[in-house]
Amino acid sequence: MSETQRYEIRIQGRLDARWSAWFDGMELVDDDGSTVIRGQVADQAALHGLIQKVRDLGLPLLSVTPTQTGPTP
Repeated sequence: MSETQRYEIRIQGRLDARWSAWFDGMELVDDDGSTVIRGQVADQAALHGLIQKVRDLGLPLLSVTPTQTGPTP
């Protein structure tokens, strides 16, 4: 078993739920003018990959917050 970390990545602007596939199937939630991308991230390399995708879209990154750690089979 390994540990995975859940994160919430908040960006300025709104992304439609169809962008979920671009962000490796993570949940996208509209939150009053910003979008929260949340879900499990396997490791730091995967987290950096998600942040690079935000950069590639040209959207301002507001925050990256770890929310929970849990075991993964």
